Amino acid sequence: MYEFEMTRPTTIADAAKALGDEDAQALGGGQTLIPTLKQRLAMPSALVSLGAIPEMKGVCMSDAGEVCVGGATPHAVVAAEATAYPGLAGLAAHIGDPAVRNRGTVGGSLANNDPSACYPAAALASGATIVTNTREIAADDYFQGMFSTALEDGEIITEVRFPVPEVSHYEKFVQPASRFALVGVMVAKFADGVRVAVTGASEDGVYRWTEAEAALSASFSADALADLAVSGDGMISDLHGSGDYRAHLVKVMTGRAVAKAA
Repeated sequence: MYEFEMTRPTTIADAAKALGDEDAQALGGGQTLIPTLKQRLAMPSALVSLGAIPEMKGVCMSDAGEVCVGGATPHAVVAAEATAYPGLAGLAAHIGDPAVRNRGTVGGSLANNDPSACYPAAALASGATIVTNTREIAADDYFQGMFSTALEDGEIITEVRFPVPEVSHYEKFVQPASRFALVGVMVAKFADGVRVAVTGASEDGVYRWTEAEAALSASFSADALADLAVSGDGMISDLHGSGDYRAHLVKVMTGRAVAKAA
């Protein structure tokens, strides 16, 4: 490690002010940032911890019936308290291991936007709204590629609002060493149609499988996917699996998610 300053603001306004300093970096649960600092792949001069801001923690229901999760809320809390949205709670309960679930945060995961992370699939499949200290961003506009988002420098995810679907399920093919998704699929059925979000597969990061959405909106059954094909072009190919293998898993995981949701 190396020397750096660290502050723990207790309000969102103070955190935003601290992040305005040159080379300051926000610190959520630290599950990605701390290993990155240890390897000196990033060397900010100051860290701004978001873990001491009460208004950024917890799970509640909005007047519109959305499950609202504070940006600094650990995965374990979402798993225990987001009971109004079983698909979301189930996803959170299977992120990483107990240490990761008790330290990692929703806001940190979405801000980092790892191409194999679980929460991006939950946000995109739910049609969630990412609330920051300055604006609200629809999930469809938020994810902009691998490790890339619509966030601007110094912008903080303060809350995520998840509309609650009629039924939902997240199915993940786990990479055993990292516990990330080799491929993960979130299926959410709403009154006006089905949304399907895929993580872990594409070189462009999380994405919606629109062909599956159309088929499942017409008939919410795994059989509706039978005639669909997923191309391996543009899929991640590494020592854990080829692009074609991941493409195969997209269809398999989607079918399993639909079957369990139904």
